[in-house]
Amino acid sequence: MPDALETMQALIEEISKHNYHYYTLDEPTISDAEWDALYAKLMELEAETGVVLPHSPTQRIGGELLKGFEPHKHLARLWSLDKAQNHEDLMAWHTRAQKLVNDYNAKHPDEPLPPLSFVVELKFDGLTLNLTYDGGELVQAATRGNGQVGEGILAQVKTIKSVPLRIPYTEGILEVQGEGIMNLSVLEKYNETAAEPLKNARNAAAGALRNLNPKVTAERRLNAYFYNVGYSDNVQFRDHREMVEFLRANQFRVSPLVEFLDSIESVEEELQRIASMRNTFDFLIDGLVVKINDMRTREVLGYTDKFPRWAVAYKFEAEEAVTTLLGVQWNVGRTGKVTPLARVEPVDIAGVTVQNCTLNNMDDIARKNLTHALGSLIYIRRSNDVIPEILGKVTEDADGQEITAPSVCPSCGHTLELRGAHLFCPNRLDCRPQLVGRIAHFASRDAMDIETFSEKTAEQLYDELSVRDPSDLYDLKFDDLVKLDRFGTKKAENLLAALEKSKTPDLASFLFALGIPNTGKTTTKELADHYRSLDKLMEATAEELMTLPDIGGIVADSIVRFFQDPAMRRSIERMLAAGVTPIAEEAPAAVDESNPFFGKTVVLTGTLTTMSRDDAAKRLEKLGAKVTGSVSKKTDIVIAGESAGSKLTKAQEFGIRIIDDEQELIRLLGE
Repeated sequence: MPDALETMQALIEEISKHNYHYYTLDEPTISDAEWDALYAKLMELEAETGVVLPHSPTQRIGGELLKGFEPHKHLARLWSLDKAQNHEDLMAWHTRAQKLVNDYNAKHPDEPLPPLSFVVELKFDGLTLNLTYDGGELVQAATRGNGQVGEGILAQVKTIKSVPLRIPYTEGILEVQGEGIMNLSVLEKYNETAAEPLKNARNAAAGALRNLNPKVTAERRLNAYFYNVGYSDNVQFRDHREMVEFLRANQFRVSPLVEFLDSIESVEEELQRIASMRNTFDFLIDGLVVKINDMRTREVLGYTDKFPRWAVAYKFEAEEAVTTLLGVQWNVGRTGKVTPLARVEPVDIAGVTVQNCTLNNMDDIARKNLTHALGSLIYIRRSNDVIPEILGKVTEDADGQEITAPSVCPSCGHTLELRGAHLFCPNRLDCRPQLVGRIAHFASRDAMDIETFSEKTAEQLYDELSVRDPSDLYDLKFDDLVKLDRFGTKKAENLLAALEKSKTPDLASFLFALGIPNTGKTTTKELADHYRSLDKLMEATAEELMTLPDIGGIVADSIVRFFQDPAMRRSIERMLAAGVTPIAEEAPAAVDESNPFFGKTVVLTGTLTTMSRDDAAKRLEKLGAKVTGSVSKKTDIVIAGESAGSKLTKAQEFGIRIIDDEQELIRLLGE
């Protein structure tokens, strides 16, 4: 057995080496027949010994059908990117970044940031992947999800042969981000024999990676490119060039186009050059990414609530096409708004087949000269990932059939009301799409976060169990659920468990889940932070509400009317009676200025075992500390966990106070 295991290990290393040259470098080192012989020998030994090593290439082929996707919490947040679509947007981003650098340098003349330099990369149009390596072994792969929690898709990602199952870097935990794609040539070849041809490469890749059968993923022959190390408990980089070299050295497939430039003018020239050749690549890209090269500058610039300040996505100009307007369908949303959706003759734009286009209302239809356009040729435009819009008719003639607005709700038949430019169905208590939409919104991730719930679930519960209001969800019984089509014992148990788990939401999420008109997540968070009590908010007057920042008269009136509505109050009372208990965060306590962290600049490095670094940072900030990402002479304290690296070394060189005993940290935090 030991000899067989050694032989298997040697075969794995040899096959992995040849795979790296073939799939990552596009430089085959042996013939297909020679590779097949090595692979067959490995499979033979695995069958004889009954042992399959975790990084064996035989594990890429896809195993059993999976039961579902498990949530995976990323070690570091995966950020979205702010967008620039023209010269003005790009220069505005650059001006903001330069101002932040200038401000920092004025305050830190001893340690100024370097002049801005940039990197330009392709923005792949596929599915974001976040891979986790521990000790060099691939242990998890996940989708982006909401940036903090994604779905585990390790079995699917293992089928991508350009993804290394083992890497040379073995000194700790690593998260690497990239994009799973389907090459256009592969899509074309796949469709030659496919029973159901795939529409476009982006959906083909995303659908394959989110398919519960990894064998389907393997059949799509996906590829992956990597561009970022999102988390490491050890390795650090001076700039993006070092990071790219690290990725290459660890056998990741890096973008074929990574350009380093010293001025924003050079960046703009490069953007125009690459945009002109976008259709020459064997994969879809939907833009380019511009990043500041220097890592210390990135730390100083930091992040907004949504985006890093040190990067921007330069989106390509929208693409246009001509097609025929076939019809207009009127749809009802959860707020009762009735909006038109145009159906057009299918047309391909940038690799995507377009069949539907947005129209806002009858004013929009008239403004675009579409009142008599059914059956006529029209211009449509697809911009980035947005649903395409109609720009107008090809001719000025009224040569088509007339588009007319409905007078009654297309779902429930109730007479519609015109409010401003939009039509609304006022029958909010007995109009199916409104009620289904309200229930689905209530259960969504940013609201009550009821796992396993979807809009299809809401429709099924509405149709078969007469669920008409979110409060009805908490009356569901196992015996009723288990009888439903596609529901079995496990799904029924999972839904009931998820409903039970949802009963202790934070107040902001509960308010968002209620679907108060004219309020979003930002407003409901502001309401929760100010009132910290559902009862107090429900009794608030419009005048009180308007004293809060960003809440004007229309929003204040919407909130008051919502909580005065007997149906809404009845719904809330039923939820509370069922055990739903919204929890308000405690008001921040006055900071004790005598605590050892008050007014101190603190840096966290390494891995903490009793809490995450994010938790530690929040606790320190509550005590009046300023938590930063880099060590300088102005740093007062460095908290060093396990596997602390260069930040600890720098702190020692500067003679900065170091706390490397976690129990001591807990004591100082007052816990």
